[in-house]
Amino acid sequence: MALSFNFDKEAHQVLFTGNSCVKTVTLNRTQKLNTLSFDMICQIKRYLQMYEKDPSVKLVILKANGKAFCAGGDIVSATVCSLAGHWTSSLFFYKKLLALVYLMATYAKPTVSLINGIVMGAGAGLSMNTKFRVVTEKAIFAMPEVSIGHVPDVGSSYFLSRLPGYFGEYIGLTGARLDGAEMVACGLATHFVHAAKLNTVESLLQNVTSDVTMATLIETCTDKAVLKEDSSFKRLETINNCFSKETVEEIIICLEKELENGAEEWIKNALSSMSSSCPLSLKIFLKSIRLGRVQNFKQCLYRDYIISAHLLRRTVSNNFYEGSRAKLFSKDNKPKWEPSKLELVSDEMVDQCLRNIDDEDLECLELPDHRIESRL
Repeated sequence: MALSFNFDKEAHQVLFTGNSCVKTVTLNRTQKLNTLSFDMICQIKRYLQMYEKDPSVKLVILKANGKAFCAGGDIVSATVCSLAGHWTSSLFFYKKLLALVYLMATYAKPTVSLINGIVMGAGAGLSMNTKFRVVTEKAIFAMPEVSIGHVPDVGSSYFLSRLPGYFGEYIGLTGARLDGAEMVACGLATHFVHAAKLNTVESLLQNVTSDVTMATLIETCTDKAVLKEDSSFKRLETINNCFSKETVEEIIICLEKELENGAEEWIKNALSSMSSSCPLSLKIFLKSIRLGRVQNFKQCLYRDYIISAHLLRRTVSNNFYEGSRAKLFSKDNKPKWEPSKLELVSDEMVDQCLRNIDDEDLECLELPDHRIESRL
């Protein structure tokens, strides 16, 4: 496998514009689907902190150029960093990302995400924590981390666990893709607007003076979000029945029984995805989201950090590196998971990945205590 590198600096990966009252942060790494690089994370965090301290700033808008809103964090760069050096190299990147996500979730001023394209992983961590989340018919949400030997993170065990019923378990365990209408229906988005009106929404928001004004302005452009007939969200009763089970094995058995009653496409897709995903990751995520149901956002981020540290450190297995190889580098889509089957994944393996790491090389995740989780 040969890797190619571009040694030129990627300029203008994030654009910071706006007037004295309204600031706009635009993801602009379009050729990489706006995946967040370390430089982007640092820039966004620095500007957000500056805007928060500026008394004249009333609103921050988060949007993106190109076909994708944000396809996640730059896993390729982070993995290469770790393989070329020490396992904590890429963890430093992750530490910065979680600090940015927490800043967005506890931001003292109103925030709006304008989502018109793919939003996954780290992109979801940023946008799902803004006060208003405006999506279009081109929006696609997913948390597909179990397919590469990781787990849905960036606080997803908090915000996915608070969706109706057990829809969050369904999203995280299957990597299912939701369109804009489904995002509104389940609560991941607050407003649905046709893509053609998105510029109008942004223009109207330039005159915002308060939360009430903001909501009213967005609603003047809002369209009805219509769920497709085959939408999995219309099968919430079945999803609740299956994904409320205590173990991944029981969830699969329940889905297989449902399949006998009618060959619905979403069930086939769910079973197919789970059968090819990392068994250990599936079990870790199920335990994580169940813990997230009764924890606050900060606790969920701390757990995400510990889990990622174990996966990068290869405490239990090499799955994250193997999944990255198969999906992002070699692209043969044939990862060799360790353990290879769900029944071989013990409770001790899962618990080990949620325990604190006693390693002098591990830096603790530090999130400020003075910030208030006002919207969480």
